[in-house]
Amino acid sequence: MTYTVTFLGTSSLPVTSSGGAYRIWSYKVEGSNTEIVTGRRMTMAFPGSVTVVDPSAYPGVDALSGTLVWRSPEGTRQYVAARAGAPGSVVIAFVAAAQTSSGQVQLFKATPGNELVEVQYQAVPDGGDAGHSQRLVVPAVGAPAFTGRPLYDFAGALPYDSELFGVYQPLSGWVGATAGMSAVPINPSSDIGNLTRPNFHGSDALTLVQPGLRALADRYSASAGGALSPVGLVNLFREYFFEFDNFLGTPSGHIWVSPGGTVEVVESSTRRTLVEKVVEQSEEVSRKSEESLTDQTDVSDAVKEENSNDTKLGVSATGGVNAKIYHADASLSFSTQNTVKRGAEATHKRARTQTSKVTSEIKRNFKTTFRTVTETTDTSSRRYVLQNTTSELVNYEMRRKMRKVGIQLQHVGTRLCWQIHLMDPGRELGLGDMVHVVPAPDLSAIQKPEKIPEPESKEVPYHFEISFQHEQGPDDEAEETYLPEPGNDCRGLNDTPDYLPGKDDIIQFCFPKPLPPVPEGYTFSKVHSLDKHGAQVEFAPFTVNTSSNPHTLNVKMTYANFQGRKSLPFDVTLVYEPTEEAKNKVRALNDAAQAEYQKEVDRLQHEAYGQAVRERLRLISSMRLRSSDDLRNEERRCVFRKLINQLPKGIYPTPNNNTPYLEAEEIQKFFDVDEMLYFVSPDFWRAGAVTAPTPDAQTTGRYPVRPIPKPAPGSTLLPLAGQTVAGWYSGADFYALPNSTSPSPPYEWRVNYLISEETVPAPLGSSLGWLIQIDADERRNEFLNAAWAKVVVPVRPGQEQAALAWLKKVEGEAGLGKTYTRQTDDPDDYQGKTVGQVLDLLATHLRSLAQEKFDTTLAADKVFENGFDPLAGGFRPAEPYRIFDQWVEVLPTDQVVAVSVKYDPKTGQQL
Repeated sequence: MTYTVTFLGTSSLPVTSSGGAYRIWSYKVEGSNTEIVTGRRMTMAFPGSVTVVDPSAYPGVDALSGTLVWRSPEGTRQYVAARAGAPGSVVIAFVAAAQTSSGQVQLFKATPGNELVEVQYQAVPDGGDAGHSQRLVVPAVGAPAFTGRPLYDFAGALPYDSELFGVYQPLSGWVGATAGMSAVPINPSSDIGNLTRPNFHGSDALTLVQPGLRALADRYSASAGGALSPVGLVNLFREYFFEFDNFLGTPSGHIWVSPGGTVEVVESSTRRTLVEKVVEQSEEVSRKSEESLTDQTDVSDAVKEENSNDTKLGVSATGGVNAKIYHADASLSFSTQNTVKRGAEATHKRARTQTSKVTSEIKRNFKTTFRTVTETTDTSSRRYVLQNTTSELVNYEMRRKMRKVGIQLQHVGTRLCWQIHLMDPGRELGLGDMVHVVPAPDLSAIQKPEKIPEPESKEVPYHFEISFQHEQGPDDEAEETYLPEPGNDCRGLNDTPDYLPGKDDIIQFCFPKPLPPVPEGYTFSKVHSLDKHGAQVEFAPFTVNTSSNPHTLNVKMTYANFQGRKSLPFDVTLVYEPTEEAKNKVRALNDAAQAEYQKEVDRLQHEAYGQAVRERLRLISSMRLRSSDDLRNEERRCVFRKLINQLPKGIYPTPNNNTPYLEAEEIQKFFDVDEMLYFVSPDFWRAGAVTAPTPDAQTTGRYPVRPIPKPAPGSTLLPLAGQTVAGWYSGADFYALPNSTSPSPPYEWRVNYLISEETVPAPLGSSLGWLIQIDADERRNEFLNAAWAKVVVPVRPGQEQAALAWLKKVEGEAGLGKTYTRQTDDPDDYQGKTVGQVLDLLATHLRSLAQEKFDTTLAADKVFENGFDPLAGGFRPAEPYRIFDQWVEVLPTDQVVAVSVKYDPKTGQQL
């Protein structure tokens, strides 16, 4: 009897970790009871390219019990064998790739000596002639491309995290008084300019018969109808994150280990370093808030962080959770079904793009470095020991462990809202001023110049002698007393008695005495003192002839008695005064030394000033940011304060002495003030911002760097004394204009901000001259510089009709009497109704949902009760309180696995 082989098909593995990539292949071999006896082993030989998994990897699978798998020594055949449990047939089962192919298969039987004997067989149901080789359905060549377990394997898995957010859509049709009155000063020459708040009430306002209201609706309804309306809808959605299976990614390193060798591998898993950050900045010129995403290792954390940093989102506290609200286009349909669909579309686009972006950011988050070391002291690193106990060279691939994260979106509720616009929302918020004490520069290393004293009067002693120069008379012994001769005071006369005429004694009384040379830089001033050494001599006042060279001292005696001496010694003190030229020379030397000293002091002052600015910049850039929840809470309070002050006095009076408790309670009854959210308008819409003055040399910017202080004489100033910092420093600088042909100077001025190599990137708005709060985030800076804010206050569930009645008193009834234009998929009962009637129907519907809150809450929390429910097709039209979107993201981890692999030396392909 000829053997027959029947392909029984494939079946799934009863092991959750296998996924759908591998299946159990089964073949039935039949023959006579004498040919296949109990315990006989039958063997099928598949092509060597077929990969069969070792059955020992699945110890709990009964179908694989007793299966033997081996390859021929030359690798051309893949053998699979099994023993017969009963006479006449045996089922050969093994695990291989799920993809099918075809190939030539041989059949062997075991002889008593366990030798394989090839036998002929027929393939069933193909039939045909029996032969040693038949073409059968076989597993596809090579290992399968494993994409992980199918999603239905994870049904029931609970989400490990979630994120709540929403989409806000204004409802067009109602013309609110607050928004309408803002158009009055802009259109003074039209009927809009004559509008007053009472015009928004009454029968003429309901159908927009009033001229100003009609002009307002014609002007803005088509283009900005959503801004005129005081109401809108918020659809809330929740994003769930599920943990799926793990797998090994592409190799991140290779290590060859010789036979018997041991290699110690140290894996250093680090976050983004400063160098990597600089490289990224050179590659990316987009919003730098995305850099902070790389601090996260999970997609849910990254999504939460990006939402908190996104300045285009409103923030509301819903059920104690901060919900991020996206702003969608205005809706002409008041139907909750339509708004849910549009909100779901906006949510799908936003969330799908967001998770893809943060996933790619996380993929670049990990950097793994492998190095072979003999000793390590890095206790924070992971250490691996790879040991090759075989006789062959082994290649280990270091493959990163990857995660699959499932994401689903669910609609969780719809809220009616009141919207209002507020100008300059951040005007009342104060900024934090940084106090920084700067030490004075150390001037001890600079030696103060010693001041050269100005030249003083110089006293020079001068000695001279007067000889007894006798011209006539008997007094040869110089014993007589002489007085000036009358008529010639340069001669001394000793008058003799009259009986001795012609016998008078006459001596010389005037003597010119040459003086020593005048000291350099001096001029003669006076004779200061005279020492007569006891001589009986009197002198006329000394005079000096300064015109002669040398100068001469004119000595004239007025009385003399030489007392018998032929010569008399005298000493005088000559006083010389310094010249102005000498004084100026000394002053110039002192000034030069002082200037050199001051130059060095200024250098140190400038250096200390620069260091102080750099240090302050570093401190500013490293300033710890305040909690975003606190910042949003302050902004929400500031916004609501402005909103209250903008209400009509009849709705919320603000007397000086009495607080309107009742009115406040009424507002809080209708509206969920704690869940208020707001959207800020970019600063370029601020009036006058576009026509700001052109910067010039005197422009300093919002936070100028003060000039280097000059200390007063005798005092010392700190480089930045008395200054606090509220933002980044700025200053004006000019740049050359290329190809300038105008007659004006070929340069332009710009207000720049200061940075250093140690500072982090300046906050958003630094190049625009924004008001910057150094301890706040980008959302606060956007808020401080916003032109206006759109405030959205949700209505409390169940209070929709009462809130609409209250809003009609505040915003008027303009447009509520107009016929509602029914949109596609709107309810049939909207047909033929007015805008006001449709709003009442919407409020009634939302109130009914609030009354059924138990059921809707169960629907919204179904995921937490039943776990993951695979969504067929990944997307379906959104319906209230249902999951409508689903996708999978792949994330890297910081874990690396060493896998032993082999390569074909001829083809280079992995075996």
